[in-house]
Amino acid sequence: MTTRKGFTLVELAVVVVIIGVLAAFAVPRFMASVERSKAAEAFNYLSSVQAAQERYHARQGTYAENTTDLDIKFTAPKYFTVGPVAAGTTSSLQDSWSLTLTRTGASAGYGEYTVTFTEEGYDSTNSTIKDKSDINPMQT
Repeated sequence: MTTRKGFTLVELAVVVVIIGVLAAFAVPRFMASVERSKAAEAFNYLSSVQAAQERYHARQGTYAENTTDLDIKFTAPKYFTVGPVAAGTTSSLQDSWSLTLTRTGASAGYGEYTVTFTEEGYDSTNSTIKDKSDINPMQT
């Protein structure tokens, strides 16, 4: 009587198929969570800018034209392009402002999207991330 050592080709094929099926479900969810964390970076950055803009407005009577004029030191987001500070709905920096970050490059198949904040906070009307609910940290 001989003892069997190792695996048969059928057993290995079954294991490979099982791993493939599990990976088919896990990889898209993993990619979405990675992209969600990158989007959260934009929301954190813009929240910091919003708070600094309010402090600047309290001191100067107008909103800052450049983020470099604000009282916080932070690095630009790694995965987003920061647009210029623009006048908001009133067309004057004395009353309103708007800042948009654009996600470009490899974004896990989500394509280019934007995140916009104003003096009111997250601007879902002008942000294209609102259409990507699985990666939008605001879930609106």
